[in-house]
Amino acid sequence: MPHEVIMPALGMAQDTGHLVAWRKEAGDRVCAGDVLMEIETDKSTVEVEAGADGWVTELRARAGDDVPVGRVVAVIGETPEAQATAPAATSGPAPAGEAAPEGDPVIMPALGMAQDTGLIVAWAKAPGDPVAAGEVLLEVETDKSTLEIEAQSSGFVAEIRAAAGASVPVGEVIAVISAEKPTAPRGPGEASATPKAEPAAKPAPTPAPAPAAAPVPAAFDGRVLASPKARRLASERGLDLARLVAEGAGQPIHVRDLDALAARAAAARSTVPAASPAAAPAAVSQAARLEARAPAAGLEAFTAWLAAENGGASRRTAVLAAFATAGLRAGRDDAQPLVVAVETADGADPVRYADADRARLGTLAPSTDASAPVLVVRDLLGTPIVAARAGGLAAPVLTLVPAGGEIALSLDYAADALDDRAAVALVTALAARLAEPLHHLL
Repeated sequence: MPHEVIMPALGMAQDTGHLVAWRKEAGDRVCAGDVLMEIETDKSTVEVEAGADGWVTELRARAGDDVPVGRVVAVIGETPEAQATAPAATSGPAPAGEAAPEGDPVIMPALGMAQDTGLIVAWAKAPGDPVAAGEVLLEVETDKSTLEIEAQSSGFVAEIRAAAGASVPVGEVIAVISAEKPTAPRGPGEASATPKAEPAAKPAPTPAPAPAAAPVPAAFDGRVLASPKARRLASERGLDLARLVAEGAGQPIHVRDLDALAARAAAARSTVPAASPAAAPAAVSQAARLEARAPAAGLEAFTAWLAAENGGASRRTAVLAAFATAGLRAGRDDAQPLVVAVETADGADPVRYADADRARLGTLAPSTDASAPVLVVRDLLGTPIVAARAGGLAAPVLTLVPAGGEIALSLDYAADALDDRAAVALVTALAARLAEPLHHLL
C-alpha cells in the first residue's frame, strides 16, 4: 500500500516545519534511507530520509511552504505506474469519510534519542474536557523514560484518537483541541460520540443486571503503564507494580489506584506461608533519584558570552558535559577517564565527550571514545516537558527540564553504578555551576 510521508516533529516545541527543498521529484525512484527533502526549524536544517522503497507518486507541499507537523507532504507508491503529481497550491490531504473535528491537532511528539514511536501511558484529559495551554495532557513512555506532555493550545478536547496503552508513530495525530466546546466529543475508535439527552418519559424499572464476571487479564509482557508519580509513590510504599500487573491489576496505574493495590498486595502476602530467613530472596537494588533547581539565566548568559568569545562557536552540549563531568569527578577518589554522553530533544545521536572538565570550553570537541558512558545528560531545556524519569538504567541519567525561570535537575541512578555520596556531590556541583557559571570556570 502507498506510504505517506508526514512533516516530522524535529523538536518538542515545533508545530510547523519549513520545507526548504525537495531532493526527489514526482515520478522519481526512491529507496528507504534516501534523502527525500530538507526541513528547517527555528534551530536547524536537517535532511529527512524516505521511510520506504518505491516511487514518489505525489508531492503535497512546495519548497518554501510552512507545513504543520503531522501533515502528509508526499506519497511513495509501490509501482511506477501510479499517477505522479506535483504539489498543489495548498498542501494537505482532504479528510476522508466523516468530517473530523476542527481544531489544533496534537501529535505524538519526538522525544529524542532516535525515537520513532511513543507509548501512551495515560490521558490526563478526557474527550470534552476543557484544557489550558501548559496543562499536562497525557503521559508518553519511550524506551528510556516516561514524560508528561503539555497542551500547546487552550480549548476543549474534541477528539482522542489513540487509547492508553497504544504505541503510536511519531508525528501521528493523537488528539484534537477545539476552540469551542464540542457537542459530540470523540474517544478512541469512535466515529462520533452521542450527546447525552433527557429521556422523553421515565422508563419502567428493570431488574438489576447480574454482576459481570471479572475480566481475564491479558498476558503480561513485562511492561507496566504507570505515571511517574505513581511509580515513585509505589516504590516508597514497597509495591511491586510489575508483580501486581502480572497478577491481574488493571493498567494504566494512577496514584488513586495505589491504596487498592496495597490492599491487594497485603491480601496476597497473607495467603503465602512465611519463609525462613535462609529462603528469603536477595534484596533487589532499586534506582534512586536526586532533584535540584538552579536559575536558568546563568546558563543562558554564559553560553551567549562563550559564543561571543569564540566567534559564535559554542555548543550547550559541551558546556553541560564539562560541568557535569566536573561534578562527577568531585565525588570520586580515582582519576580514571570519564566519558559523558549528552542527549538532546531534536532526535540527534548523543554527543560523547571524554574528560570534558580537563579541556578548554572554547576548544572542547566531541570524542570518538567508544567506551560506555559513565553518565548520560539529557538536555530537555526549551521543550514543554516538565518532568521525566529514566528507566532501564545502563548508566546514571541526569535530566534537565525547564521550570519557569529555573532549570529542574533530576539524577536517576542505581547503587551499583553510583553511590549516594558521589550522586550528592554531582548534583550539588552542577547546580552551583549552572547558577553562577563564571565563578566556576574549569
